[in-house]
Amino acid sequence: MQFGVFTVGDVTEDPTTGTTVSEAERIKAMVTIALKAEEVGLDVFATGEHHNPPFVPSSPTTMLGYIAARTSKLILSTSTTLITTNDPVKIAEDYAMLQHLADGRVDLMMGRGNTGPVYPWFGQDIRNGIQLAVENYALLRRLWREDVVDWEGNFRTPLQGFTSTPRPLDGVPPFVWHGSIRSPEIAEQAAYYGDGFFHNNIFWPASHTQQMIDLYRRRFEHYGHGAADQAIVGLGGQVFMRKNSQDAVREFRPYFDNAPVYGHGPSLEDFTRETPLTVGSPQEVIERTLTFREKFGDYQRQLFLMDHAGLPLKTVLEQLDLLGEEVVPVLRKEFATLKPAHVPDAPTHASLKVAAERAHALESLSAPEPVATGEGAER
Repeated sequence: MQFGVFTVGDVTEDPTTGTTVSEAERIKAMVTIALKAEEVGLDVFATGEHHNPPFVPSSPTTMLGYIAARTSKLILSTSTTLITTNDPVKIAEDYAMLQHLADGRVDLMMGRGNTGPVYPWFGQDIRNGIQLAVENYALLRRLWREDVVDWEGNFRTPLQGFTSTPRPLDGVPPFVWHGSIRSPEIAEQAAYYGDGFFHNNIFWPASHTQQMIDLYRRRFEHYGHGAADQAIVGLGGQVFMRKNSQDAVREFRPYFDNAPVYGHGPSLEDFTRETPLTVGSPQEVIERTLTFREKFGDYQRQLFLMDHAGLPLKTVLEQLDLLGEEVVPVLRKEFATLKPAHVPDAPTHASLKVAAERAHALESLSAPEPVATGEGAER
């Protein structure tokens, strides 16, 4: 089971002080959070991709490349790579380059994003969102798996004899998660390829999340990638902790009430009841997170959103200490104990490389013997 944090990179006024950090301060804070995540023993740091205020992470590979140089174990991921408005050729090249720089500690999550105006900014039409996601990802897979690609589609110029460089590290493309909140077509896409499905369920009740994950699991099995309970599932969540749950609620309430993503809507109490948001003690976070397995089955990755809504960096780092020291060790033990032996771990570069080498060896063993020709051949 992989545990980590993801950031949306919002620049939001701290409602308790009226101060707002600069873009430079926010970007550097995100780097500090990633370094802290590795320090406290988390597995993954993931960044979103946004091209509009109040968000700053418009270039995930730049940030992740910088973090790669300052970490040694952390898996570097995205919590959205915009497969709809980015050129798949550029995605193929950028993330292969990042793979090499990070020694394989890279995967990424494809998504369509939640900001409508981004489509025309990059020359696309939001009404083609699903078709763009399907076509662009099909091309991206070929670019990573074929040395020379001839291709023609509906949304970009054709390719003739094109080779994406650099090639994926060790010939193994980064593992891909498909992130979606409400689109069954994306769950179908993930299942078709045998990729991971990440449901960032921070805004939705468990019943909706369960429907999406069940669909993905059924279709994963339908396409022959394994049993439904072997499908690769990731979940998002939000937590805010203090030793005393009453202190956590009191401190977090003004940030929740003014958050750009959900402020001025349902009450904190309603939101924590209906969504995975947990505001309380570390033990309450443990207990709530363990219920995710009961609702959605065994899964492979749990990411928490912790640095949003104007929370000061000092507070976020305190949260990470609690997560790494008191919450994740217990969750690791509990999830490991409960997971059946046939349910796989989340893929990593190392495990994918081993699988590729094994497949190549089996292919060589099953290849027919060459027929001798020329002198000495039996007639």
